[in-house]
Formats: sequence, structure tokens, C-alpha cells
Amino acid sequence: MVLWGIVMTLMGVTKNFSGLAAARWFLGLAEAGLFPGINYYLSCWYKRSEFGIRAAIFFSAAAVSGSFGGLLAAAIAQMDGVGGAWGWQWIFILEGIATVLIGVASFWMVYDFPDEATFLSDADRQRVIRRLKADQQSSAEHEEFKMSYFWASVKDWKTWNSAIIYMGADGALYAFSLFLPTIINELGYTSTKAQLLSVPPYAAACMLTVIIGYVADRTKQRGLCNIGVAIIGAIGFSMLLSASSPGLSYAGTFLGALGIYPCIANTISWASNNTEGVYKRGVTLGFVIGWGNLNGVVSSNIYRSSDKKTHYKIGHGVVLSYLVLFLLIGSIVQHLALRRENAKRRSGARDVWVEGKSEEEIELLGDKRFVLPYLRSLLETY
Repeated sequence: MVLWGIVMTLMGVTKNFSGLAAARWFLGLAEAGLFPGINYYLSCWYKRSEFGIRAAIFFSAAAVSGSFGGLLAAAIAQMDGVGGAWGWQWIFILEGIATVLIGVASFWMVYDFPDEATFLSDADRQRVIRRLKADQQSSAEHEEFKMSYFWASVKDWKTWNSAIIYMGADGALYAFSLFLPTIINELGYTSTKAQLLSVPPYAAACMLTVIIGYVADRTKQRGLCNIGVAIIGAIGFSMLLSASSPGLSYAGTFLGALGIYPCIANTISWASNNTEGVYKRGVTLGFVIGWGNLNGVVSSNIYRSSDKKTHYKIGHGVVLSYLVLFLLIGSIVQHLALRRENAKRRSGARDVWVEGKSEEEIELLGDKRFVLPYLRSLLETY
């Protein structure tokens, strides 16, 4: 966060496009690990049945920032001319400084694992570790890194299928968040009113994100939650493709937001819940989120100004394809595949994985150890 804030601040003092582009490259480099890192961090502190709501609350901040980020930027831009700097420079400078301050403060607030948390009393630390042990999480112990954990993630089909699912949600998210004001402006509203009208869809998405996180934690059915929400998003972008009136198009943006944002946090929780081992989970989340982020390259180029006459049908069509082909179908495939795997574990077909092994060897199996007689809840959340 500190590096990200420093680069953001330096973006505010650049003098030409080349300097701005170079700073933006370093900004992306510094930012890349933040989102997967925080989700990984949360997964090491909370039980699987508690992680979804917390990931949802964390990610809902993105929806909130989408609601008010433009308005905040507009307010800061009023500082145009102060100190001889343009308004856009002050946006980078002030937001960068705030991030640096928060990053520095987090050095004394964030501890890697529960067994290292000095802010907890001995009794509280033992209580946290006891809860994680009851959930059979490796973060209850001090696991040492081994390259075998990396390769275990690479060879796990769930890593790549989760990456495809997240690709469907994240690709759509980038396109939606970047171009929602443009979509609303195309309906005939001014830029300022377009910014204001973009707030309600984000607010609705924020609320549904938290609700889905809560429901998925309680029902342990993250796959069904993803499927249901993806259908809502597909309906929304189908409305945008076929809408003949501004009102219908605006309604479509609501359903579009509702169908995208909850799946981001829910997919991360789903991938995390079904990956055991502290380091294997970290590698898996890195692959899943990293692959999703790469699709920003596509998303940032599908709503072209030349498509305004056709009401951005190409952009809406690409997002709809992401939602259906990757998010919806990917979630259905993973849901059915995990149900099949759970059936094999219940029948004893996977008991051979743990037969003849010591407790230490079983621990190293990661999520493969959840078979009889070491059954937890199988691959939690179908």
C-alpha cells in the first residue's frame, strides 16, 4: 500500500504523457498483490463458514467507491490552480498521500497469522487457533513454505476452473465499472447527472454482495449463489442489448451490477474454501485473481466511441458472453464436479489417499485429506 500510495502521489507531479504512463505501469505493479493478499489474509483468520461475509464486506467497498469515487474526484478537481497544479494532479496527490498514511499505520495493525498476533492476549490467541483447528485449517499451525505447495495448486483442476469463473466476473466488472457513466450518458443525460445516476446501481450491488456473502456462508452453496446471480447479470445485459428506451436501459444497468459484484467475492470465497494449506491457498488465489485482472485488457477496449451510434451493442455483447460462457457455465461445471467428487469421498473411493499415512503426512495432503475417516464437510460449498 505504501508503494502504491507513493506512485499515485508521483503521478500527480508528472509533466507529460510518457511520465504518466510509466508511473501508471508501476502503480499496477504495486497494486497487483493487494486484493488477493487481503482475501488470503482473511482466509487465514476465519473459519470457512465465516469467510464469505467478510470477503463480501471487503469487496463491497469497491462498489461504494464506484458510487462516490467520481463525485470525490469532481470535488477535488475544484482545487484546479491551487499551488500551480491542475485539478487532476490534486486527485492523484491527495489520494496517494492518504494511502501512504493508511499503509504505514497498517504495519502496526496487521499480523500474518494468529499465532504471531501480539495484540491478542494468550487466551484470545488460543481461542482463535482452537477455532481454526476445529475447522481443520493449516493456519492453526505454523506451516513452512515448500515448492510442493506451489505445484499442488498448479496441478489442481479447481485452480484453473475457478480462474475461468473469476474471469467471467472480473472481465464484466472492469467493463461495467469503467463505462457505466458512458452507458448512462448515452441514454441522454449530462456527464454530471450521469455520475449521479451511476450511484444507485452501485449501492444496490453493494447490498446484494453482502447478502450473498451471508447466505452462502449459511447454506454452504456458493456454487448455486454464483449461478443465480450470474443469471441476473445475463438478464441485465440482455436488456441493454435489446432496450429501446432509456428507462429500460437504466433498469438493465441495475441488473447488470447485481449480477457482477456479488460473484467477485463469492468466487474468491469458493476457491479459498475448497483449497487447504496456507501456501497452496495463497498460490491459488494469486492465479485466480491474477488471471481475472488480465481481462481488464479486453474490458477497457470494448466500449468504443465509434460504437455510440449502435448503442454500444458490441460492448454489451462481449460482457454478456463473459457472464454466460465463463461465469455461469463455469460455475455450473464446478458445482457439478464438486458434487461428483463429494460423492466419491462419501463412498470411500478416495480413502486410499490417507491409508497407511501418518498424521503429519495426512496434513500435507491439503484438501485431499478431507476423506473418511478424516471427514470434515468434504469440499465445503458445492
